[in-house]
Amino acid sequence: MAKPRILVIDDEEIVRSSCVRILSTGGYSLDTAENGNEALKKLQGGAFDLVLTDLMMPGTTGIDLLKKIKEEWPDTEVIIITGYGTVKTAVDTLKYGAYDYIEKPFTPEVLLNAVERCLEKKRLLFENARLRQEVSALYSLENIIGVSKEMQKVFKLVSTVAPIGSTVLITGESGTGKELIARAIHYNSARREQPFLVVDCGTIPENLMESELFGHARGSFTGAVTTEKGLLETANGGTLFLDEISNLPPAMQAKLLRVLQEKELRAVGSKKVMKIDIRFIAATNKDLSEMVREGLFREDFFYRLNVFPINIPPLRARKEDIPALAYHFLNKYSSEIGRNVATISTEAMRKLVTHDWPGNVRELENVIHRAVIVCNGKILKPEQVILPLEEEIEMPRTLEELKKVKRDLRLKSIEEIEKTFLVNALKRNDWNITKAALAVGMQRSNFHTLLRKHNISKGRDGISD
Repeated sequence: MAKPRILVIDDEEIVRSSCVRILSTGGYSLDTAENGNEALKKLQGGAFDLVLTDLMMPGTTGIDLLKKIKEEWPDTEVIIITGYGTVKTAVDTLKYGAYDYIEKPFTPEVLLNAVERCLEKKRLLFENARLRQEVSALYSLENIIGVSKEMQKVFKLVSTVAPIGSTVLITGESGTGKELIARAIHYNSARREQPFLVVDCGTIPENLMESELFGHARGSFTGAVTTEKGLLETANGGTLFLDEISNLPPAMQAKLLRVLQEKELRAVGSKKVMKIDIRFIAATNKDLSEMVREGLFREDFFYRLNVFPINIPPLRARKEDIPALAYHFLNKYSSEIGRNVATISTEAMRKLVTHDWPGNVRELENVIHRAVIVCNGKILKPEQVILPLEEEIEMPRTLEELKKVKRDLRLKSIEEIEKTFLVNALKRNDWNITKAALAVGMQRSNFHTLLRKHNISKGRDGISD
């Protein structure tokens, strides 16, 4: 990473040299100018992260320079150096965009502290902007995998509704990626810079649901020692994603219906009504229309949510997406785990494509994750693709658990290879143990030991001596 560039401006040479001497211990790239005009020339010659400028200088003053910098180089931070009697003026410079001011005479600690705080703020702002760009790119439609006609229809619907701001109801089986689509809608809308909050309607206790969503005033109930904002107020200006909306209690459905209709809320125990601007996206793996017919879901609330429905098809209905998804997860976990797994064998891919994937994309991701853990080579093989119906494995939570899973799965894969090796050798040699052992270069006793280990018996499998 490049050193932060700092320009020190003061008409007194002793001040300039003192600043350079103090800041040189911080590993910065330093330059100086004795007046505003010289400083502007240096600024035009290359960007600086921070400018330290005297307030009172002949010709171009510190305030003049500050205004020019914020107009021409808004990303450059400015700290004002001020003498006795001009502190009030220095304070006024903060409204023009100065980060801070320091008074002469200052100690090395004061200068270094001000500079470090300023550059740290600049770094955090830059990092935040970079992360926002990465998140927006992550949820762009170009980065969501789906080559099938079914998913292309979904992408078209997302592109249509994202900029409009309408309420969206996303339906589909568990694991199909409903939250991913909800995030894509948010990050492709005008609200992308505002909050995206997720509410899992099935995990919040019913007695806490109203307080969680609407917030509460101090003293509104036992334990409410402070006034707290709810998720609705926190999401104001952005998007609230109501996941598993079918689990929302009827009383809360009525309260949220009013929020959707009136675009206002009132915290628990408060008399103040607050206007809000929130986009609502709901998701469910249930048939809400059927729940309405059975009296389990409010009809008026359902129609308020179902303004723009999007259904995510299950993975078994779009199997042409499986290879691209499999390679996406292969690359992801190979990088995370530090493996060099580059490709998936034809047999392994056939195994992936022919599976029905009741757990959809989430299940596929878990299977590829496990496979990468046990794969030691560059090619993912079929025996390393352990489908949930073949073996249930709980995903590790600690490094020690990960090591144990790797050992267990590696042993399982080796045993499967051994068994296949033995059976194939016997098949090629008419199921004769002596001939098979000789053909593969093993002693007959060792070959027979492996047969017993894998329970391949003479009587059951037609093996001869």
